Amino acid sequence: MKKKSIAILCLFVVIAVILNYVAFFGYNISGFTYGGIFDEEKGIRKGIDLAGGSVITFQANTDNPTPEDMASVEAVFNKRLTDLGYTEARISSTEGGKITVEIPSVFNTDEAAEVLGKTAKLTFCKANGDEIFDGTFVKSAANKYGKTSETAVSSEAYVEIEFTPEGRQKFTEATKEAASAGSGNNYIIIKMDDAIISQASVDSKYASTGINSDKTIISGSFTNEAASELASQIKSGNLPFDLSVITQETVGAELGATALPKSLLAAGIGIILIMLFMIIMYRIPGLIADLSLAIYVGIVSLVLGLLRVNLSLSGIAGIVLSIGMAVDANVIIFERMKEELRLGKTIRASVESGFHKAFSAILDSNVTTIITCVVLYISGIGTVTGFATTLGLGVVVSMFTAIIITKFLLKQLVGIGLTKRSLFYSEKKNAERGPEA
Repeated sequence: MKKKSIAILCLFVVIAVILNYVAFFGYNISGFTYGGIFDEEKGIRKGIDLAGGSVITFQANTDNPTPEDMASVEAVFNKRLTDLGYTEARISSTEGGKITVEIPSVFNTDEAAEVLGKTAKLTFCKANGDEIFDGTFVKSAANKYGKTSETAVSSEAYVEIEFTPEGRQKFTEATKEAASAGSGNNYIIIKMDDAIISQASVDSKYASTGINSDKTIISGSFTNEAASELASQIKSGNLPFDLSVITQETVGAELGATALPKSLLAAGIGIILIMLFMIIMYRIPGLIADLSLAIYVGIVSLVLGLLRVNLSLSGIAGIVLSIGMAVDANVIIFERMKEELRLGKTIRASVESGFHKAFSAILDSNVTTIITCVVLYISGIGTVTGFATTLGLGVVVSMFTAIIITKFLLKQLVGIGLTKRSLFYSEKKNAERGPEA
């Protein structure tokens, strides 16, 4: 048992070293290569504040475009940039029909302008993917709130689409065919630039007539924001104006070329100080917590690189904050263990009881943080999204390392035979306090 526990502890040390090496320096195994978290092609994408990028300004080719039209254009730009992975991009519109887009780590402004400025292609398709008609047959689309039918019990958010006369005829025929197709194929797909934005089912009651109307609605537990976004996307397939590029330029990192190295150095110093603090305060358990923290850093860095997360300065702040939460979980666990040891329990019993008593507090705090991250990610833009991504990822991994890995490694210490109480907390300090009431 003792030899097995020693072997397991050594194995986890090796795992921590390999994880961090692969995460930061990459690997090349049988043709599968990964250049590390900072690899330009396969690693993280840096935000415009850390890496610079392209700044392109478009002008609407019409007089006095409405706010709704400008919102439709922004919705298209947002979708295209998100599909390309640039969640840290910034989009802003001003009076006079101007829209400015800032794209991090992209320095070919001609290519970026072509991708963003092309007319959005909206298509309505059958379940098998065959195109029914495109956005030129859509007259308008709007998000509304109310009852979707006379028999509806409550009001809800929905999208109302109005077709041109020819669009109405095509839609009637398509819905008649879809309603007759049976379950699993009775729907119409709406695509934007070949990406599905909605998949609306057609009730079987329209099998003989189809939906023969100038207008139709799309409903289904929409929030007001989701309905508004879908309406903007549908309208953008038939924009009333084209866009022209009036300026395009590349910019350097807003915070300077040394911003990222300095941020990483500060994070590294902080991690080292945390590790020293844990060893001084909690001795052997603190050493185990440091090993778990090293594994945590390796896992998070590897995932960030493999997923090509957009990393800005706020994203780094999210990572550092999640490190603090990982250590906080260990502190709660070790304090509960010390309480059990002071009651005279054995090391093994104290480990089990300490984790059991700390689990609910750790779970509650981390779950509430994850919920906040989800809300920020859904409703946030730009750097807010980056912060939510890194913090949420870090919290999930920190729960795994603190609750599972730390507990497992402490059990291996018990298996080795390290049961001297002074290795887990200061007995002298406890004796000076005197017996508890």
